[in-house]
Amino acid sequence: MSRTHLERHLIARIGWLRAAVLGANDGLLSTSSLIVGVAASGAPKAAVLVSGVAGLVAGAMSMAAGEYVSVSSQSDTEKADLAREAAELAAAPEAERDELAAIYVERGVQPETARAVAEQLMAHDSLGAHARDELGISSFTMARPVQAALTSAATFAAGAALPLATVALAPTGGLLIWVAASAVAGLIALGALGARAGGADIGRSVVRVVFWGVLAMAVTAVIGRVFGTVV
Repeated sequence: MSRTHLERHLIARIGWLRAAVLGANDGLLSTSSLIVGVAASGAPKAAVLVSGVAGLVAGAMSMAAGEYVSVSSQSDTEKADLAREAAELAAAPEAERDELAAIYVERGVQPETARAVAEQLMAHDSLGAHARDELGISSFTMARPVQAALTSAATFAAGAALPLATVALAPTGGLLIWVAASAVAGLIALGALGARAGGADIGRSVVRVVFWGVLAMAVTAVIGRVFGTVV
């Protein structure tokens, strides 16, 4: 009795995982750094909260616009390459078959087998075969601008919500410490979640995220303190 061997590969997540991890980390880190900088300047709690809300809205919109524009550029390039490949397949199918077979030969397949595989794949889906094996375009990695934009905006807002909630709930006296501590805790959680979702080493990911997060907050705190003293 035969059994179906089912595998779930993490590469299927790459389309949304990159945008989600980037958005959440950016939302948490940039908003926390902004709040820490403003708080270090001696601004009242209300001003700190308003600056954090403004940072959330502006950041989420910026992330959405940036992701949409950049991923749209990638999508346009993919579409142009696919259109060019489709035209070449229509004009010279034999040459395209030989080109596909040559790719398989370079990967270690015997020439006769490579030619047979190329013929069968092109009979089934010629453009799909060339997109995958010649251009490196697949359904897993294909650009999706709207998905990337919405994911980035939503995850940015979710990441920024933690420092904002901390500002609203924390006592005024220890505001800076509370925000920094909550940000570090959030970065640890995001680093672990991102690593687990992507199958990467959790410890290395957490250390990397926390290091750069603490550095960013430290720099903004120093700048806020200096400018707050000057003003």
